Amino acid sequence: MSNIAIIFAGGSGQRLINSENKLPKQFLEIYGKPIIVYTLELFQYHNLIDKIYISTNPNYCEYTRNLVEKYHLSKVCGIAKGGKTGQDSIYNALKLANKENSDDSIVLIHDGVRPNVASEVITKNIKNTIKNGSAITCIPCSETILINEKENNPIIPQRKNSYIAQAPQSFHLKDIFEAHEYTRKINPNYTNIVDSCTLFRSLGKEVSIVLGNRGNIKITTIEDLYLIRSLIRYREDIKIFGLKLEK
Repeated sequence: MSNIAIIFAGGSGQRLINSENKLPKQFLEIYGKPIIVYTLELFQYHNLIDKIYISTNPNYCEYTRNLVEKYHLSKVCGIAKGGKTGQDSIYNALKLANKENSDDSIVLIHDGVRPNVASEVITKNIKNTIKNGSAITCIPCSETILINEKENNPIIPQRKNSYIAQAPQSFHLKDIFEAHEYTRKINPNYTNIVDSCTLFRSLGKEVSIVLGNRGNIKITTIEDLYLIRSLIRYREDIKIFGLKLEK
């Protein structure tokens, strides 16, 4: 059994691309290092992670291989081409992992542009998947959530029961690969499937929650990019000066 990180970064990041920047957002640099490398290093240097598979933008496979070599990311075992959707990209990486690893291996599915997940959250994902069969990283909602299914009459769930899903989202390899295979038969475009948690729940399967860290944000907008720059600088200050990281 192996503990495997699936890092998907197949998108183009249109909301962060402008006339001056043509690179997909996962390859933008912060303090001289690409975002995806920060993400990969979190798993490369985690002592419980055995292997890493990457699903990347099809036009940047060689670019990604060069980054893996340059930054000595020795746990990377395969690079798959990304698909039309995030779930297609995950599936392509899962296919590689499924060929080379046992069914009971644990896979931690993580966004390539989520470069600030805490090491202890990765550990909790592995332990929780061993115990409960899955682990969905979440943080409690700090604001009120409205579900607007009917105009002017939204459903308002109790805040104490509301969480925001993040990543990693973790499963046994056999379970998540079979969930993808089945979904692709009945819903080949992954309609309304926004992440692995949604996919699993759409098939009536139970998922288990683990608490994540609030700095574990996904870079989507320019505001996210500026925030991650600050968080990465803070993380580096912790290493240099021994500061205590607040939860």
